[in-house]
Amino acid sequence: MSALANILNNRYQLLSQYGSGGMSVVYRAMDLALGRQVAVKILRPSLTSDPVFLERFRQEARNVANLQHPQIVTVHDVGQDGNTYYIVMELIEGDDLKKLIRAEAPLPIDRALDIAIKICAGIGYAHRAGLVHADVKPQNVLMLAQDQLKVTDFGIAQALAASRPNERQKVVWGSPHYFAPEQARGEYPTPAADVYSIGVVLFEMLTGRLPFTGADQQELAMAHIKQPVPSLLEINPNIPENLDKIVQKVLSKAPEARYRMADQLGRILSNYRDQGRSKTANNAPPAEAPMVALTAPLPTPTPPPCGCFAFCTACCFAPCGDPG
Repeated sequence: MSALANILNNRYQLLSQYGSGGMSVVYRAMDLALGRQVAVKILRPSLTSDPVFLERFRQEARNVANLQHPQIVTVHDVGQDGNTYYIVMELIEGDDLKKLIRAEAPLPIDRALDIAIKICAGIGYAHRAGLVHADVKPQNVLMLAQDQLKVTDFGIAQALAASRPNERQKVVWGSPHYFAPEQARGEYPTPAADVYSIGVVLFEMLTGRLPFTGADQQELAMAHIKQPVPSLLEINPNIPENLDKIVQKVLSKAPEARYRMADQLGRILSNYRDQGRSKTANNAPPAEAPMVALTAPLPTPTPPPCGCFAFCTACCFAPCGDPG
């Protein structure tokens, strides 16, 4: 950090801590150049000693900065001040979806569907730009007035064009309560993995509980891989059977059995909501179905030269005290 206390590169004045996670600490800050408050995410020192990681971080930050969508938190800047590496984002005032779930779940069906559809819109836009979020969870969904929302923490988004095969069995991608079975096996995440995670979030909104639990991350990973998905109807009898079928499909163990991208899931949920919940899970749109119109120009991301972020189990789980 620069000599002037709590100011990064003589521009971003850190005001107070705003949040924290296993990889970073987020601060409310003042952009002295533009006179506006922003959020500054600073990487933890344990990560910044790895030059390969830092190169991934820079590339992913550049890719994410190209995402301009109403349901995605905007990235304004990425920088370095000495050994401090940071991302500057728009500041969102409000709680995350996890707090809403804890306070009010199970949510009314239409409200849960509306929230899930908006999540699909943001994640689906990233998918069309060639990025995978890989850590979709309610803590990364920031709620605004009237259930508007923005998805954040695309700093670990994966570029689909490259990966490091020799790392796949050594790492765990995402958060253990929300990651897909293939992520639990250490495989490279695809858009179908994000679809699974959105399904877990929808399950939690509708029931007030998670589909899988475990005493530790290994037990939880095996539950995602092997245990059958609980029926929504058995937990919340007010859930219509057709909606239960959609969620069961989204939480399929095999990626190819799910909807291919978040846009497809969003259309299925929208059709179900708008047509009196008459759609069934077997009416998945074909691969050639037309995509929804973009609300912003589609960015052209540059694939990272070495693959994507990968975090060992200790880095991912040890610092985080929130099991969900």
